[in-house]
Amino acid sequence: MSQTDISSALLEQHVKHELAALKGAKLQKFVKRELDELLAMGDAVPLSRICSQEQVMGVIRRVVMNMELDGGIPELAGEMAAEVMKAPVQSTTELKDILSRDQATAFLEEILELREHRERVISELMAHPVYQELVSNVVYHGLINYLYEDNVITKKVPGVGSMMKFGKRIANRAVPGLDETFERRIKAWLSDSLPGLIMRSEEFLHKALSDEEVHDSVMAAWMSLENRTIGDLRQGLGEIQLQEFVVLGYEFWLNFRQTDYFEGCCLAVVEHLFEKYGDQPFNTLLSDVGVDRAVILAESDALLLPLMDVLRKEGYLEALLRRRLTPFYRSAAVKKILQS
Repeated sequence: MSQTDISSALLEQHVKHELAALKGAKLQKFVKRELDELLAMGDAVPLSRICSQEQVMGVIRRVVMNMELDGGIPELAGEMAAEVMKAPVQSTTELKDILSRDQATAFLEEILELREHRERVISELMAHPVYQELVSNVVYHGLINYLYEDNVITKKVPGVGSMMKFGKRIANRAVPGLDETFERRIKAWLSDSLPGLIMRSEEFLHKALSDEEVHDSVMAAWMSLENRTIGDLRQGLGEIQLQEFVVLGYEFWLNFRQTDYFEGCCLAVVEHLFEKYGDQPFNTLLSDVGVDRAVILAESDALLLPLMDVLRKEGYLEALLRRRLTPFYRSAAVKKILQS
């Protein structure tokens, strides 16, 4: 038998050996053995030897921040969101099945602890020009309505309201612009009185929105909603609007991921990760996030073994082994061994 025939025969036997080892119980045994070896190494090798802070940030910048994303992503996300909203589970799942009353109460109590933030929001709302204009218009129209229609005299004495309106028209004819002058004076008075009105409004809201009042109001609203299905709660949100929200969210993400703020947040997280775990064995990090041998083996049985079966049946594994081993068995080193 020639050297070429011998090397070819060795190659064939090696490929068969590897294919048999990557199947069924042998593959499971191999995975368990190598996993034990890796975990033993993970007890001795720190995170900083496996990867560096700069390498992790490089991956984030390349993959998360700068990678070009295809335009089909928002379309697919919109379609999937629409399918989720149409799923039968929407009409059979009640809000309390997703968020219990105890959980809602816990969230509310934590929010109520942010009293300083609530007071600041109220103060900022009171100082907003839109709110001030709203208060001014409400007071003005309420005052005008009271003077001509809703005061005690016009209600108790028949005909007085009509006489007041009639007198107003006659006065405007006799003194043109009287109505405008009256309106300017009222608005000038409102302008002078507005800071006091806003201040009293703010004081009222601070007192009215006590922790007890907010708690009782929110929980009352929650109890009126907790027995309604998700399908009921999303009424009015059609597929078109949902897809538009998905597109808006996608466009926001594309811009947000490239901001200095996002990069700064990622950098803070990575720096803390390496500060805490950089000199610790890698297994310490795995343990703290709940990943152990049992978890890895369970996912291996669920994902890796079926995938290897498919790759073997489709011929990929054999082709891979041949691409990997053939150059070795045809190398000068093997020929030299066979010659000797």
